[in-house]
Amino acid sequence: MATVVPPPSKRQRREVLERTQVQQDVTPPVVEAGSFKARFIDNDGNQLAETIEVPLADATEKNVSLLLNTLLGREREEFTPYRFRIHISNSNTVIDTYPTPSEFLAVLRKHGIENPFETTITLAAEPQAVFKVQAVTRMSSRIPGHGEAILAAQFSPKTSSLLATGSGDNTARLWNTDSGTPKHTLKGHSGWVLALAWSPDGQNLATGSMDKTVRIWDESGQPVGKPFNGHAKWITSIAWQPYHLWRDDTPKLASASKDATVRIWIVNTGRTEHVLSGHKGSVSCIRWGGTDLIYTASQDKTVKVWDAVNGTLKHTLSSHAHWVNHLALSTDFVLRTAFYDHTKNVPTTTEEKRAKAKDRFEKAAKQQGKIAERVISASDDFTMYLWDPEQGTKPLARLLGHQKQVNHVSFSPDGNLIASAGWDNHIKIWGRDGKFLTTLRAHVAPVYQCAFSADSRLLVSGSRDTTLKVWDMRSFKLSADLPGHEDEVYALDWSLDGRLVGSGGKDKAVRLWRN
Repeated sequence: MATVVPPPSKRQRREVLERTQVQQDVTPPVVEAGSFKARFIDNDGNQLAETIEVPLADATEKNVSLLLNTLLGREREEFTPYRFRIHISNSNTVIDTYPTPSEFLAVLRKHGIENPFETTITLAAEPQAVFKVQAVTRMSSRIPGHGEAILAAQFSPKTSSLLATGSGDNTARLWNTDSGTPKHTLKGHSGWVLALAWSPDGQNLATGSMDKTVRIWDESGQPVGKPFNGHAKWITSIAWQPYHLWRDDTPKLASASKDATVRIWIVNTGRTEHVLSGHKGSVSCIRWGGTDLIYTASQDKTVKVWDAVNGTLKHTLSSHAHWVNHLALSTDFVLRTAFYDHTKNVPTTTEEKRAKAKDRFEKAAKQQGKIAERVISASDDFTMYLWDPEQGTKPLARLLGHQKQVNHVSFSPDGNLIASAGWDNHIKIWGRDGKFLTTLRAHVAPVYQCAFSADSRLLVSGSRDTTLKVWDMRSFKLSADLPGHEDEVYALDWSLDGRLVGSGGKDKAVRLWRN
């Protein structure tokens, strides 16, 4: 029998009566009256507009962003959304998250500014992407086809309706993501397909396998030329030459191998142009930068920087105490997408395409007016290092915090955030200068990979716990939990227009997610 609640006592009834007769206090929290002087600077420290007085009551990030756009004389259609960081004067402190108007004074006082009405506050403005990617929230297709685990996945830069995956069944496959059906099976390898990469113009796909060869395929799944033979052990990673460096439409391709060498191939002829040997252990990851440098990470604990034109070694970056697992460049996104961007305006001539790709690269790489491509390396020694190889072999920052090996690292497309995924079940988010921002906790097993959305506002991660998780990069909170895989998730990618996330893993089926 259910317990009956006793009737309220006389005192409780009297209190309820009194409460109903008193006017409730519904006044909003008091924002102290007054204003502060704001000085706007860009990332390089150059002043953007004249110093202006901002009333505290209206100083939300959105309003300040509108104000800056107005000061810069932009039309309403050309407004760019901004994020602001507050630089404390007379110290090197930077407040990364912009406070609400009611918290504004408290935050400043905490940092030693007693009377903000008399000091000028410096706001560093970071332009945000003009377009917005919606978080993916549901699984739209589960496409079986592969006979073994899926080890690599990548969307074509040209269109989000084409996803390529490489698998342990010795094939790569192309999937039509609009209809959720298999499109082509790329047969030819006699070993697991461990690595794949789309060329920046989206015309060709390169696959690297356990059978020691690299093969090139076109969009319709047909092989292009002969397989590239030369490596003595399996292929671990592949990188295409950035589009703006292609000469006479002959792209080059670099492949890294377990045999401790890197080979640069001329794609049209399949001949080896250079063999980069110098590593003492398996080369685990390779990136081809926009200034024609090749970056390689190896199990010999070093990162090496090579000149791709002459095939010579430029720097050896040795600070790690264990295997280096992964590399990311601050320009990865623009190099991968070349002349494809959110506007969908594709130039017609090769010259225009090259000019657009070069322009996008330079915009992404410029810091303080000069091109500085940054590299981040993740290692089994639980740490990461941030480098600017142009400045020498000393790391700019050491990123500490992971409790176990770091598996994967990536820069956000705008270059302002770094995400690292580790065997400690956590994803950590860092600022562009390597400053620790936050830890994203929700996975209950090692996180294998993560990928940013094209507008840098979201991050998706895949883990051994069979789920994908989408994170909001403003609040650093979980935006969506995506169960659906039946086993570990090894590979994932966010399409470049932001519509889809594709993932694959041990359960052999490709999953597509959309909002």
